[in-house]
This record gives sequence, structure tokens and C-alpha cells, in this order.
Amino acid sequence: MTTLVVMNYSEYISIDPNIRFGKPCITGTRITVYDVLGWLASGMTIEEILQDYPELTDIKIRACLAFAADREHKLRVAS
Repeated sequence: MTTLVVMNYSEYISIDPNIRFGKPCITGTRITVYDVLGWLASGMTIEEILQDYPELTDIKIRACLAFAADREHKLRVAS
């Protein structure tokens, strides 16, 4: 049986209106969550992203996924 552990992505993702126009970024970088999701969607592996951006870590990439999943979960359908 697998135990689900909820990640506290706020340790890795920050929003600062002075950095990248307030888009969610990996803390301490100018790399947005959108950038990471786009790389993954284009087919880059986590290993390839880490090679290109050594300031990232596996957990920071997973924090982007957790952030996006949480945002999607909170979306409300307008009626």
C-alpha cells in the first residue's frame, strides 16, 4: 500500500510582484512554475531539466507539479 504524502510546496514556490511580474517562481530564482511545466510538457525529463538548470532540484520540480495540481483543484467552474 502506498502512503500519500502531501507536499508543502510553499517552501519552494514564491510569488513576488517584483520578480517575473508576480508569477509563481521557484524561490531564489526567476524560473516560473509555468517554465517548468512547459519543459515537462514538451517532453524534457527531470534529469534533462536538472542538467540545464543546476539551481533546481528534483523536489523543486515536484513542488511545481504540486502547485499546479493544487491550483487546478481550486478552480471553480463559472455558471
